[in-house]
Amino acid sequence: MLRVADRLGRGRGRTRLLDHLSKPPPAKFKPDLTNWKNHSLAAAWLGHATILLRIDGQTVLTDPVLFSKVGIGLGLITAGPQRLIAPALTVRELPPIDLLLISHAHFDHLDRPTLARLPKTIPVITAHHVGDLIRDLGFNNVTELKWGESTTAGNLTITARAVKHWGARTFHDQHRGFNAFLIESPDRRVLYGGDTAYQELFKDIGPVDLAILGIGAYDPYIAAHATPEQALAMADHVRARHILPMHHSTFRLSHEPLHEPIDRLMRAVGEASERIIIREVGQQWPS
Repeated sequence: MLRVADRLGRGRGRTRLLDHLSKPPPAKFKPDLTNWKNHSLAAAWLGHATILLRIDGQTVLTDPVLFSKVGIGLGLITAGPQRLIAPALTVRELPPIDLLLISHAHFDHLDRPTLARLPKTIPVITAHHVGDLIRDLGFNNVTELKWGESTTAGNLTITARAVKHWGARTFHDQHRGFNAFLIESPDRRVLYGGDTAYQELFKDIGPVDLAILGIGAYDPYIAAHATPEQALAMADHVRARHILPMHHSTFRLSHEPLHEPIDRLMRAVGEASERIIIREVGQQWPS
């Protein structure tokens, strides 16, 4: 049983031809990367938890999920949620990536069909006991971090931070870790929150230029995901100058109405709405 579950969680999407028959509508916005390399800090939201981040000369891609469905492969189809809106960029449209960050092994964050189509020379940083799901795709530079551990990638220092979530991919692999990541360069600090319920574990991080935090999938999964108001509170814990809300409006993973998370966040932030730098899939900052 364990072996079957593990195999179901390791598909590469090669035979899932029926997934392509029903394509999600395109994103309203498409990132223009013409001046991408000129920014010391920039971001584009490709959908769900997939963020293209430019920080002090390096391009980082978080939790890349760029196909129509996520979940277990069952022959010609994927058994799992379908995108409600297409990714803002395809795999072929991505710029050269210097680093991949993968927060945990859930299908909507670690998508092996997407990873299988990315260059295998890209360094990958992920959580403890997650690397086996990445190495067997051909990636030869995979670093696992436990909470509190750090590593370097170019001029960036990446530190794994504790979150309130869970990490099993197929319910039989409870040993897998789950992280947020603090990304630091000599001049910039970014918190990529991964998946987390409300917690106060970020309070010692100090000020960050940008906090990327999930705001959806809280009804009824409040034990694993934060509400928009809770995400804003965690952004305040790190004194975030800018906030990029993610994990909403892409897949239907819970019961709250599709646009409720961003609407609630904007009401909660009130007159400080300029802190919310991106609100729709495909938008980028600076615009």
